Amino acid sequence: MKLINRAESFILVCTMAVFFSGCAGFRQSVVDVDPDNSKAMDSKYDYTDMKTMPDEIAKQILSHPTVAGDDAAPIVAILGIENRTTLHIDTKALADTLMAKLLNSGKLRFVNASKRDQLLKEQNYQAANATKDSQVSIGKQLGAKYMITGAMIELTKQTGRQVRVSKKEERYYRLTVELTDLESGLITMVGSSERARKESQPLIGW
Repeated sequence: MKLINRAESFILVCTMAVFFSGCAGFRQSVVDVDPDNSKAMDSKYDYTDMKTMPDEIAKQILSHPTVAGDDAAPIVAILGIENRTTLHIDTKALADTLMAKLLNSGKLRFVNASKRDQLLKEQNYQAANATKDSQVSIGKQLGAKYMITGAMIELTKQTGRQVRVSKKEERYYRLTVELTDLESGLITMVGSSERARKESQPLIGW
């Protein structure tokens, strides 16, 4: 009888040890990572793509003869990047990142196309209320020579329905950006950045 009780006690102790060690895996853990050296967590678009894809596009634009050969730092307007994927992608943040990289190069200047209505309201307010010495001149805004537009597309491939122990998924992303001459309407250059990822998830696991 004592032997049985000892065996039951031993099993209980082992079970509790396994339980509490397993619970440790569910505790919250926060670790700082280097955003410049971090890797993608899964096959979906993430913040690493928002950093690297605009950087690749910016290098292509700045090295193109249209921009590299113009010493006058042409004026550009970014008119948005279209999201053609199934995911929620903040294309405004993507466009802002691209603009920051191009603007900080000193080779391009940008008009604030998204704030034109607000600029006009402020100018009208100053014309009506500000002193003559402090108000800005109306009709002095510089026009853009080029416009930047773009689109993000996605292709997805998943494993078929068969007996398997894991789920596999492949995703392909491509960011395409066009630089268009506003006077002629001609596309002067096209830049692109691509990502292809394969993800495998176990169907059974912790």
